[in-house]
This record gives sequence, structure tokens and C-alpha cells, in this order.
Amino acid sequence: MAKSSRSSTPPASSSARPSSKSPADISQEPGREHVHAVVRAMSLLKAFDGGDEVFLSLTELARRTGMHKPTALRLARTLALSRFLVQREDGAWRLGPAAGWIGSRYQAQFDVGSVIEPILVRLAAETGESASFYVHEGNLRSCLMRCDGPNARPDHPRSGELLPLELGAPGRAILAALGEPGDLYERIRRRGFHWARAERSTGAAAVAAAVRGGQGMVLGAVSTSGPVERLTPVALRKLAPITVAAARQLGLALGGVPATALRATWHP
Repeated sequence: MAKSSRSSTPPASSSARPSSKSPADISQEPGREHVHAVVRAMSLLKAFDGGDEVFLSLTELARRTGMHKPTALRLARTLALSRFLVQREDGAWRLGPAAGWIGSRYQAQFDVGSVIEPILVRLAAETGESASFYVHEGNLRSCLMRCDGPNARPDHPRSGELLPLELGAPGRAILAALGEPGDLYERIRRRGFHWARAERSTGAAAVAAAVRGGQGMVLGAVSTSGPVERLTPVALRKLAPITVAAARQLGLALGGVPATALRATWHP
């Protein structure tokens, strides 16, 4: 059974921060054509990234977007005409049904496999080892996708096989990202990766890094794995940076795809 202390989102902060560049930052980027009003309107929608905060006051919207309140109010009212925002009687704002419809359309056309596979293929090619992406639920993890290197072990975990989170580099990397207490997990969080040899399976070694999607949601972990004879502690540390980079790239590529959508691909 999953431990109640685990959470798939980082602890809430008392001072919310915008998750993207401000409109002023975007407008100064060279070589990009855009309509400034649209950029500012989108920043209002992106302001609703504070975890459990559903309603935001006009003052908070202006603070998060760096706009003056009259400007934020004009844009919010414009978005409300198309139901992207809704205003309560007390003046607070929330995302409207049109925002939910856009999100559902995005998820419906999103091919998870086409996003994950190229990153794993590239990681396997660059390391010469096998690259895998694990998703998690409760106290279990499963290999959602794997790209074998030229010398893959014949007894490695297959797609869909359920494994414990508490054993192996991918599982421990996920636990650390979920906030699991303990000295080991504190060290993993500081390093940003974890390596293990012959922990879950004798003869196997791996280094793994957690994958975070939108709002810091823990989606799973990317691992580079192979036989212990070849993947010594020194070799695993050398493979860590490229594995961490692949995990970050995958998190950006998956964007706002929720963890539940990934889990659905390995549940019957």
C-alpha cells in the first residue's frame, strides 16, 4: 500500500511563482514574431499553476504576471467572453470550461509513445546501454517503454512488468522525487540521480533520474542499465549526467500530460 506521506507534487510555497517567462521577457527575445496582447493573455492562464489554488484575485493575477491591475482586468474580461476564465461574485477568477476543453483535445491527440521513444533511442545510442522509462503508482513501478542497447541483458524487465519502488535505481529515484524521508533519499535529491548494482536483480546495474512534468508532477524515471560487469560504479557515475539530461528533456516533452494518463497506458 502506498505511504500516505508521499505526494506527486512538491510542497506548496507561500509565494507562488510564475512558471514561465514574463511577457516582457518574451517580447525581448530576438527573431520571434508575436502579438504581445496574446502573449499577455496566455500568461494569465498560466498564472493558475499554484497547485491547489483554484481561485485567484485580480491582485494576485497581476502580481504573478507582472501586469498592472487594469491591464490584467481587461485581458481577464476578454478571456471570459470565450469562457477561458470565469469570475465569481466576489471578484476572484478561475479557469473556465473552454480551458478544460482545450486540455482534453490536447490529451486526445497526444501520442505518448512518439514523444518518449525518440528520447530513449537517443539515450541508448549515446550510452551503448539500454534506456527505459518507468511510471509509478502506489508502491509499484512498471517499465512503460524500453530501448535496448547493443549488449542488452536477456533477462531485463519487460514492458508492463510490475516491480517494487523500494528496489532498483528507477524506483528509488521516483521515491526521492516524491519526498520519501531518509538519508538515502536526501542524497538522491541533492545529486539528482541514483545508481544501484545488483539491488533488485543480481547481475544488473542502472543509473536513474526522476522525470517531472507540468507543475513539478513526478511522472516516473528514466534509467540507463546494463550488466554489473560493465557498469561499474565509475561507469555509472559517468552515465549519470546524460541520463539526467534525458529525464529533463522527457519532462519538458511530456509537458502537461498528467501522471494518470501515463499510468493508463500500462493498466488493463
